[in-house]
Formats: sequence, C-alpha cells, structure tokens
Amino acid sequence: MTIDEAPHTLCAAFQRTAAIDPDAIALRTVGDSQTLTWRQYSSQVREVAAGFAALGVRRGDTVALMMANRVDFYPIDVGALHVGATSFSIYNTLPPSAIAYVLGNAEAKVVVCEAQYVERIRESGALLEQIVVIDAEAGIAPAGTLTLDQMKALGSPEFDFDAAWRSVRPDDVATLIYTSGTTGNPKGVESTHAALLFEAGAVCWILPIEFGDRITSFMPSAHIADRMTALYFQMVFGTQVTVVADVRQIAAALPDCRPTIWGAVPRVWEKLKIAVERAVANEPDDARRRALQWGLEVGARRIELLRVGLPVPEELEHEFVKAESVVLAPMRAELGFDKLRWAVSGAAPIPADTLAFFAGLGLQISEIWGMSELTCIASAAPADPAKLGTVGKIVPGMDMRVANDGELFVRGPLVMKGYRGEPAKTADAVDADGWLATGDVVSIDRDGYLTVVDRKKELIINSSGKNMSPATIENAIKATSSLIGGVATIGDARPYNTALISLDPEAAANFAAAKNIRVDAASLAADRDMITMIAAAVAMANTGLSRVEQVKRFLILPTFWEPGGDELTLTMKLRRKPIAEKYASEIELLYRELLAQGVYEPAADRTSEVPVGT
Repeated sequence: MTIDEAPHTLCAAFQRTAAIDPDAIALRTVGDSQTLTWRQYSSQVREVAAGFAALGVRRGDTVALMMANRVDFYPIDVGALHVGATSFSIYNTLPPSAIAYVLGNAEAKVVVCEAQYVERIRESGALLEQIVVIDAEAGIAPAGTLTLDQMKALGSPEFDFDAAWRSVRPDDVATLIYTSGTTGNPKGVESTHAALLFEAGAVCWILPIEFGDRITSFMPSAHIADRMTALYFQMVFGTQVTVVADVRQIAAALPDCRPTIWGAVPRVWEKLKIAVERAVANEPDDARRRALQWGLEVGARRIELLRVGLPVPEELEHEFVKAESVVLAPMRAELGFDKLRWAVSGAAPIPADTLAFFAGLGLQISEIWGMSELTCIASAAPADPAKLGTVGKIVPGMDMRVANDGELFVRGPLVMKGYRGEPAKTADAVDADGWLATGDVVSIDRDGYLTVVDRKKELIINSSGKNMSPATIENAIKATSSLIGGVATIGDARPYNTALISLDPEAAANFAAAKNIRVDAASLAADRDMITMIAAAVAMANTGLSRVEQVKRFLILPTFWEPGGDELTLTMKLRRKPIAEKYASEIELLYRELLAQGVYEPAADRTSEVPVGT
C-alpha cells in the first residue's frame, strides 16, 4: 500500500496513519503521566495481534473488551482488528446475566478485561476460550487467566502480521454496538470496515479532521459515539487522543488537552453552561463580574440577531470585537476550548438556547443526528446560528425519504450489516430495498436541514388530541437546573402534562455538602429548599414551552436514576414503559383533583416560597 492509496479497511488506514509521523504522540493521559507515540502504538498492535493469533483468534472471530477508558484499550482493539477479528466493548455496569447474553450473542472467543471484572464475567457463565487481564496486580493474573504480557509472549516469530491484516476485507464486521433497548435484550449492530471508513470520510467532508487534531475519550467505548470519534477517527486521520478514565473529570481535563475537535452529549454541554453561569455569578470581584456579564450579554445579543437572519449593527459588531478580546476569548481559554475548531452535540436533542449560549461565547457547536444502525453520525452541518435546533443535512452519499407520518427512512453505505444473529429483527428494521426505518419523526426545511421531532412511538397525544414531543419538554426542564438528572413527561391521553423528576447525583451531593446534610435521595427530594429550586426550574422551562406543552404538576422521586437501571438505558435513554409501570401509583397522584402530598406545582411569581403541596 502506498501512502496515497485509499485504505479499504481500518487496518490499512491505521498502517498508513502510523507511518506519517512515528514520533508524534498518539495517545496520552491528563498530565502526560502515560503517553504512546505512533511508533510505540504500532509496535504494540503488532505484539497484541501476534498474541491473539497464538490464542487461536482468526479472521471472523470475536474479541470482547471490558475496561475503563485507558491507553491500553487502543492497541488491544486495533490489534484484534489486525488479525481479522470483530472487536467490541461491553458496558462496565452490566450485571452477569446481561454479560452472558451479550457474550453469547456475539460468540466471543476471548475477553480482555480489567481484573475487577473477572469474577463478574465468570459469574455470567459465558463460554469463553480465554480471559486476558490487563492490570493484573504484581503481574500475576487470577487463576485460569492470562496477563496481557503473557498473551503477547505467546506470539510466534513465525506469525505473518502483514498477511493477517491484508486478508481483512471491507465487508468484514469490525465491531458490534449493543443498543441498550428500552425493552428486552439489546441488539448487536454489526458495523463493517467499509461502513466505518465511509462514516469517517463523510464526517470529515463536513467537519474537517487532520493529523494531530486533539480530542478526548471519556464516554464508554461500548457506545458508538466514543468508538467512532476517538478510536476510528484516530485510525483514519491520526488524531491525538487524551484518555479520561472518569467522566466526572472531563471539565478538568479539557484545559490539559485543549481539544481542536470535540463532542459531548447534551447533558455535558448543559452542565458546562450552568458551570459558566455559576462562575460568573459568583465572581467576587465586582468589576470583573460586571465585565464578564457584559461580554456574555454582548455575545448573546449578536447571536440572537444572527439566529433570525438580521444584520448585526456596526456598533454592536465593534462592541463584540472588544468583548471577544477582553472577555470571551479568555473565557474559552479557561474552559480549555481556545483551540477548538468545531464541536458537536448528539445522542439526544439539545435545547437550541443552550447552543445559542455557547455560540454567544464563541463556541460553534453542530447538533448532529445518527444512530448505531447508521454507524454513528448520519446528518451534520457546520454550525450556523440561523439553523440552531436542526441536526444538519443527511451526509453525502446517503439517501433519505420521509413517510406520510413523518418517520425518516435512510439508505446507503452507513446502514448496518444487520443485527447479530437476528435476521427477523434485521428484516423488520431494513426493508428489501435497503431502507432503514429510523423510528424518528422529522421535519425538513427548504434548505434540506432536518429537525428531529421525537421518537415515533414516544409522541404524547393528550386527551384533546394534541401531539407533543416529550423529549422537547424534558430537555427544556433539564436545561434550567443542574440539580435535575432525569425527567419523564407524562401526558398521553391525559388532560395536561406532568413530570416525574429525579435528582442529579453529583449536583445533589454538592447541594447536600453546602447545607451540611446527608446525601440521601429520599431526604433531598423532601428538602424545602430543593423543592423550591426545582419548582422554579420547571416554571422557567414552562416559559419557553407552548401552553399545551407546559408541565402543570411534578413529583421529585426519592431515588437517583442511574444508567442501566429500571428507568434509563446505558446510553441514558428513558425506558418509558417500565417507568410508567414502576411509578403507576405516583403518576395517579399527579392527576388527583386535589393536590396530593408530595406533588408540587411550578412556582409562579415568587419562586422563593415553597410551592403548594409541601
């Protein structure tokens, strides 16, 4: 393969990329406590591939990984690809029963994991040929397992590494993404080398990616978003990845990484927004606080004009230039975003006002849309203030059509090969002509920009026949307060909308610490100050919703909602049917004629008072 030859597999892409600048840093942790150059990375991939081959892993076999975000992950995953294996990640929070299903459905031959997961994997009863431990204490693996070094040492000098990776074909399945469905077992989406390469090229066409671009890896590698933007973009383009093991440390990691390209789910963007607003409001120096507020206000006024297509007056433009120099640019540098060329938000809808806030700060965020069945990102566009609230256009090379009921259908190279071992479910999702039924209801403007209304099966139709998007309501509420972790809007066949609200564990802990009280979900849900703040947040959200969308009553639940629990999938999507069943009695309380104890109404004018229902 010559340097100019277009790669047809991820393996070929990696080999080309690794040769560009072998001494450049490819992987690092915060503070450079661990780094890996492309030369070292490439050498480790070769060693890992030889080790897998010695364990009998061949083209078409499956290798599973179960670990936190760490530098070691990359050579292991890429090494598995180089022997022709399908390499995928397991969510670290899965219980033994779910691990058993996923490993069985994937027909995994080998699992590479951290020592802390060995017992859980064994408890699952999954039939495996080998477990490899990457962090064995003192280099000694648990009985019946191998350390990573031991696996590498098994590699034979006779192993033909080049022949192995060159035998990989574009239509081979490179990874499996297990979609954490709201009901039943997850489905294993099969993504091929060809689809992942097409995705990389399509995104780069819209949002350019270059060798040496910096990005963080902080989301689970079992999620297609992290796997695509960190692992596969790196293999194809040569990005430098800063690995962040704990998602709670991402804000601290950004100034260290200074990403040039970056993406996050809406909740991360919303927390960053709230953190900025809080930092400005709590600035102790009066003059500096007023200057920060002025800078944000100037940026906001300018963006509001651009959003509605109006020209920016010359006087405001001059004021903005000053605000940019004195306030906005330094603020972006403090956040770690001073080198950022583009950013994205995806996986769930994000309020347009949140995007507008960051646009005013000088951060251009593109809202994207996609799904595991479409390899990751299927629509995108460069950030445009006039298009806030849209998810861009369908990427080049893909076809789309909208059914009479608004459902979006997509066809083209990004469509999955199928659901692993589930031909009937594959046929239900993708018809004979290759059209994937996305399940999303959309609208399209005259420029071809898509706006996602909601999931087709989740739209609320109230007792008056009004159709509404619960996600729109829920995101409006979550965007108003960092204290709110989860929201489930109730209103289908009901006279008005209500909401079940769970507290954000991290924000609740900070609230409890400030009041010097115990971090207990039940106690916090009944705290008068907490109730007042949540009531004010719901009232604020209501001001941006139509009258029929507004939440009239709410209930704060005495439990935290955690990913993978009864209420949320591992990718933070609501399990609406299980929620409706689990909280049936609470939902009935919300609709009693007389306000029940523990049910509250949004604060109207005086948000400092405890609302009715306490």
